[in-house]
Amino acid sequence: MTTTAPISRFDGVDAVTDLEQTRESLREEARMRLGVVGDERTESFRKVVKRYGLSYYPLIALGLLFITDSFQTYAFTVLTPEISRTLGISIGLIGAAFALQRLAISVAPLPVAALTQRRARRALLCLATGLIWSFITLSSGFVMSLLGLLGVLVLDGLTTGSVTALHTPLVMDSYHPAARVRAVSIYNAFGTFGNVAAPALVGILAGYLGLTWRGVFLSLGVMSIVMTLSAMGLRDPGFGKWDTQQLRASVHEAHGEQAAAEPLTEADVSLGFWEICRRLLLIPTNRRVFAGFAVVGIVTVPLNVFISFFLDQRWNLGPAGRGWFFAFYAACGVIALLLYGGRGEKQFRSAPGRVLASSGVLLAVGVVLIAAGGLMPWFAPMIACFGLAGAAIGLLTPLLAISLLSIIPATMRPHAQALLAIFFAIGGLAGSLLLGGIQSQYGATGTMVSIAIPGVLGALVIASAGKLIGHDLDRMIDEVLEDEEIKRIHTAGGRLPMLSARRLDFSYGQLQVLFDVDFTVDDGEMVALLGVNGAGKSTLLKVISGIGLPTKGSVRYRGQEITYLDAERRLRLGITQIPGGRAVFGPMTVVENLRSYGYTMGRDKAAVERAIDATFEAFPRLYERRTSLASTLSGGEQQMLGLSKALMLRPRLLLIDELSLGLAPVIVGQLLEMVRRINADGTAVVLVEQSVNIALNLVEHAYFMEKGEMRFDGRADELLARDDLLRAVFLQGAGAGAAL
Repeated sequence: MTTTAPISRFDGVDAVTDLEQTRESLREEARMRLGVVGDERTESFRKVVKRYGLSYYPLIALGLLFITDSFQTYAFTVLTPEISRTLGISIGLIGAAFALQRLAISVAPLPVAALTQRRARRALLCLATGLIWSFITLSSGFVMSLLGLLGVLVLDGLTTGSVTALHTPLVMDSYHPAARVRAVSIYNAFGTFGNVAAPALVGILAGYLGLTWRGVFLSLGVMSIVMTLSAMGLRDPGFGKWDTQQLRASVHEAHGEQAAAEPLTEADVSLGFWEICRRLLLIPTNRRVFAGFAVVGIVTVPLNVFISFFLDQRWNLGPAGRGWFFAFYAACGVIALLLYGGRGEKQFRSAPGRVLASSGVLLAVGVVLIAAGGLMPWFAPMIACFGLAGAAIGLLTPLLAISLLSIIPATMRPHAQALLAIFFAIGGLAGSLLLGGIQSQYGATGTMVSIAIPGVLGALVIASAGKLIGHDLDRMIDEVLEDEEIKRIHTAGGRLPMLSARRLDFSYGQLQVLFDVDFTVDDGEMVALLGVNGAGKSTLLKVISGIGLPTKGSVRYRGQEITYLDAERRLRLGITQIPGGRAVFGPMTVVENLRSYGYTMGRDKAAVERAIDATFEAFPRLYERRTSLASTLSGGEQQMLGLSKALMLRPRLLLIDELSLGLAPVIVGQLLEMVRRINADGTAVVLVEQSVNIALNLVEHAYFMEKGEMRFDGRADELLARDDLLRAVFLQGAGAGAAL
């Protein structure tokens, strides 16, 4: 390998400073582009649509699809007693069938989100799944057994994945942030209207037209097909048309430039499906919103089934009466959405935390009203309690969704919706078990009352997320701005450090280990990372190599963000770590260890064997022990075997943790000579050491960590003058260093 000359550290630092200045200067403007302006002044929805040349059609098309999705579910909910009697299926088995449907609904959004991860084809998937569930609704009228019932419920749940994962992100990408809360509210009003129309249609078809439950499903299936076909003009506007793309454009506008084309290497570091899901779960606001959605799942899907039996047993309502009850319950939600949309827009523009605080209050009020309705001895007040509860709970989905989806990049929104569906289903399953056990002990009334306990707890969790969302919104803005500024710098011919870790925080559970750590390494450079035990050196290497994920900050490698890439993918990109004292697989022989290092070299067995031969040439002692188990090697031999990984893989960046720990000076000298050779071949090296003398014999640039903070960043000889940092504990390797 040819030697790679390190770039000027001064140039790299200047570029990083430019990056930070751009981010800080544009953050407030970026908030305004995302609709967070600090006041409640808003234009009418009609004016926003006209100003930006938008159309009402995406709302109407997605709304119609949302309405048809509710047909089968509500038909089963209202007609459960009749289906139970016709098929001879117990209430418990029907409850279990609904639980399996919720499981299918929770799983379905994941593959749907994965299908749209690379290409914006959300509209096509929405239409395809809409037609599928329409035919499933039609076929429900032909169910003859429990197995058939399970089949149509599970298939319906699987096709619902497009509604959960794609509809709300499509609405957000179709409308400007100035009208986004209202657009999402109107879309959810369509869906809630479907919850009105479906039970009302069931009541009319079964109660007034005299159709059997089979006839009801056939009629609803035909209606669903017609409504789905009317949405055939739906198109995908692309990811982040009004937010992420606008933020990226602002970076170039600030420098008087045109936006650059995407770099060819971006595909190498774009997050995979599960990496995105893991990333979303690391955001504090998201975790609390997901927990809140689990509670919402309890008070919606399983509760509706038990309400149906509550109305049948407590108030003797037949199919028509139950249908009109659920229609009224959902209609209250529609009215609330239409009335609250503008208010929610103002709250979000003023401070996004207010939206989450309001969500917590609404959930608490809703479950208390449900409990009151269950206890109410009079019919009219009972209806009023449930109606008000429907209004409060009907607002939760759009408010929580807008809070969640506004703080993540547009390409991740389908994944967030998929995770929401999982937590929603978890709540539904837990609610089925909880409410089923309570009903068997305390009857329908006890079921209604018991819902208040998890509901109030969930309300507190949701409201507590309000204090976090502002920080998480700024984090998303910073990530987008930094990413685009780095692309701009590269396009303009600027140079950045090969590795740049900025403002890193890391915690093991509740114990924070890294605090606002900055760390950079240039191409071909060798740096020392010094500090006492427990300073955070090894933890920093884990974050760089992907073994640990930070709670704050970013890791960028060769101009691309890799903060949340898996460790295996970083290895393929050229980042290799040799952990201190754990660099070999003990139960495997030396040769087997070397072949395992060659895993990333693909199926080229000849190349692996050549690399092994080169390793034996560099370390003759390993050749002598080639058939020995790694666990039987001496400490020095194990470190040689660990260092062989770098000889075989020839990485761009090598992270070495405590190479000299517990070894004799002569062995340390041999190992460090090999490190020099690896670095001379063009590999940048980060050497973690406790011994100042050993480290400074190798490097010109050093970092010093203490208690999780970076205390020194500069020339190695300047560190020797820092008596306040260098304590006697670091001089324990002086003898070893002198022997090199």
